[in-house]
Order: sequence, then structure tokens, then C-alpha cells
Amino acid sequence: MARIAGIDLPKNKRGVIGLTYIYGIGPNVSKAILAQAQVDENTKVSEWNDDQIKKITGIIQEQYKVEGELRSEVQLSIKRLMDIACYRGLRHRKGLPVRGQNTQTNARTRKGKRKTVANKKKATK
Repeated sequence: MARIAGIDLPKNKRGVIGLTYIYGIGPNVSKAILAQAQVDENTKVSEWNDDQIKKITGIIQEQYKVEGELRSEVQLSIKRLMDIACYRGLRHRKGLPVRGQNTQTNARTRKGKRKTVANKKKATK
């Protein structure tokens, strides 16, 4: 089992796909890492030898921010936006979409479950 950056990579996946299980590594970065380590993209993770795993781990540690370090950096960036009270920071604070999406009908992912407000009853004469 290959364990890189604290993540157990799935054995039965191709190398390119397996590396994307690490937070901060997408398909393009994964291809670049494997090319630099001189490992074939189509080789399954279970077929990697210890030498190849060490090369890949070394490249990731030297050149990329991944997992905990990257997550904390992203959180600090969001906190900074909230502290300076810019528009994006206020949207984060209110839990609304940050990038200009429509909120009248959609945005349920950011806003959460619907909170129904009952109508006021009309006074009878």
C-alpha cells in the first residue's frame, strides 16, 4: 500500500488517478509529478516499487503544498477576507455564495435547508 502525504492511495487505480486522492493534487499536477519521477502514468499504484514511491514523495514534499498545510493556508486566506470586511469576506461570513451566483431561487448548498416563513393571517371583518 502506497502512503503519501498521510493518505493511503487506492491500490487498484492508475498512478495518475491515485495521486489525485491527495488534497491539492489534480490530474495535471499528478501527470507532472509522475513525469518528473519517471514513472509511467498507466502503472497501477500497487505495482509501484519502494524506489518510485520515495521519488514521488520527495517531489511532492519539495515542490507542492498539500493536505494540512494547504487547507490551513486556504482557511487563513478566508479569515483574512472576513477580517478586512471586503465583499467576499462578508459573503463568507453570511454563508452566501461568494462568486456572484444567483441567490433568489438557487444557492441551497451555501444557504442550507429552507427556513419557511409563514404568512400573516388576514384580519376578518
